[in-house]
Amino acid sequence: MAGGPPRQPLLLRILLGRPLANREYEARKIGPFEAVPAMGLDGLASSAYGPEAALSILAPLGAASLAFIGGVMGLIVGLLAILFVSYWQTIAAYPNNGGAYIVSKENLGANASLLAAAALMIDYVLNVAVGISAGVAALVSAVPQLFPLTLPLCLAILGLITVANLRGTMDAGRFFALPTYLFVASFVGIIALGAARAIASSGHPTPVVAPPSLGPSAESASLWLLARAFASGCTAMTGVEAVSNGMTAFRQPHVRNGHVTLALIVGALATLLIGVAYLATAYHVGAMDQTKAGYRSVLSQLAAAVVGRGPAYFVAMASALAVLALSANTSFVDFPRLCRMVAEDGFLPAPFAAAGRRLVFSVGILYLAGAAALLLIVFGGVTDRLIPLFAIGAFLTFTLSQTGMVFHWRRALGDKRAGGRISQRAHLAINAVGGASTGLSLVVIVVAKFVEGAWITVLVIPAVILLLKRIGAYYQGLARSLAHDPPLDLRDTRPPILLVAIEDWNKVSEQALELALSLSPEVIAIHLTELTGPEAEAEDDRLQADWRAKVEAPARDAGFEPPKLMVLMAEYRTLHRPVLKVAEDLCARFPGRRVAVLLPRLAQRRWYEYLLHAHRADRLRAELLKRAADVTLIEAPWRR
Repeated sequence: MAGGPPRQPLLLRILLGRPLANREYEARKIGPFEAVPAMGLDGLASSAYGPEAALSILAPLGAASLAFIGGVMGLIVGLLAILFVSYWQTIAAYPNNGGAYIVSKENLGANASLLAAAALMIDYVLNVAVGISAGVAALVSAVPQLFPLTLPLCLAILGLITVANLRGTMDAGRFFALPTYLFVASFVGIIALGAARAIASSGHPTPVVAPPSLGPSAESASLWLLARAFASGCTAMTGVEAVSNGMTAFRQPHVRNGHVTLALIVGALATLLIGVAYLATAYHVGAMDQTKAGYRSVLSQLAAAVVGRGPAYFVAMASALAVLALSANTSFVDFPRLCRMVAEDGFLPAPFAAAGRRLVFSVGILYLAGAAALLLIVFGGVTDRLIPLFAIGAFLTFTLSQTGMVFHWRRALGDKRAGGRISQRAHLAINAVGGASTGLSLVVIVVAKFVEGAWITVLVIPAVILLLKRIGAYYQGLARSLAHDPPLDLRDTRPPILLVAIEDWNKVSEQALELALSLSPEVIAIHLTELTGPEAEAEDDRLQADWRAKVEAPARDAGFEPPKLMVLMAEYRTLHRPVLKVAEDLCARFPGRRVAVLLPRLAQRRWYEYLLHAHRADRLRAELLKRAADVTLIEAPWRR
């Protein structure tokens, strides 16, 4: 019978909580209350940097930029509505997981699924970096004295989110619930108050704190500039697929909880996007250069214009900072689950599919944190430098998912036994519109952002696919090598010839020889020496005398064939070469006979003990595993 949870260091228990048993898995699933903070932070936070990214592109137009932001945001909200309806029915069709990877695999084939996986992985890493850098930008805009600490603040917030997610999705969702709902309430309130004042003043409200001047209006906006603004603003939709990707996290009923969560996230996001665009136009708010001192985000300018820089402003901006920074949580929920599915299909290392101490996929969480940290360091934690890389992966997976659903409904229509053909045709039409819309948007985004840095993503996606395929080829080759149909062959059950590596005659060697003699009558002990000349002869004489008195005589008296002792020179201080040479000679002399090397080793029970030993047995084991294909390795740890 299994005992209780494994003992853990106190600090680890405080940070990550107690280890969870497998039976607790269902109890750790979440409902809409936890799911909105867990999965919706990316979408909600993008209401801050999406409109700002579009306004940054329109900035050369000066005051005239405000005439176009409403139209750009209107197109984005319309596309958001199409995606909402599309993913609503995708969740119903794939209640266990309706993400682009599964949908593409089942409807478009393995290559399409790997394309979706690569795009999603890249997008999740970018989402973490962009979200955190945008959150710190919001903080710096409220407290400009912190501008020199931009990167350290980014890395500190990344560490906080990582630890929260290592505790589990439920804990992270509850931990982040307060800032999420406070953000929505604060900015919906600011939008409502600002809109009321704008309407009451016939569209010309007086700001409490005037935003910086936008400069004179340019004469006209080119179609290319508007396309670039649309492409940048589309970053506001990058979290829409999170619910369908994370369906395995929901408690029963899966579909209902998924639908409620999707509706809450999309509804709040649409409200914020429309409201920010309207207030930016009414209060003459534009984007500022984030790399310069005195920078203030669009949300900061809007909040100050509507409510001033009093307590309400700081509450709203604190919630914006929290939500922007914590928007990375969406990736931390979905990325490990995606990696688990890809690993179960054999295209990622197996540890990605193993649940950790808190029933979450810890390897995926840690990998995501490391990749995002590297990206933040490379780009200095500045949002504007990361935005051009963003959204391509999201819109590629939108397109693949919607296209896959078109094939899904076509197959359903071809099933004569299935009913509801009118409903299925409607579903097909919705997904076809979604696929065409997101596909066209993807083309615009790639073209518009290509020279700004999107070419990096375009090159990285094929590289990731190639890596996934190489991993898959390894596992497939391993499976072929391990495949074995015939029954157990017991024709040759002779004990192996056993080689025992010893350093000296001590308790470790004694235990190893006792084990060896219980396994085989043919035991050869090997002692490796680095000494030369008279010192080597003296050591050899001493060891041989000890061997005759303490090993050969007791073994003979007990009825065992005495083990032989070989003293070999480790001429270049490499331990594996002499042992490997002896093993190869034995394999050649006794073809078909098993040869095994038994490695005695001292077990270290405390971390600092590991630092106090040379670990020769570990190095010998590693070399023998790599080089001695026909030799079996046996370990005999000795514990004090």
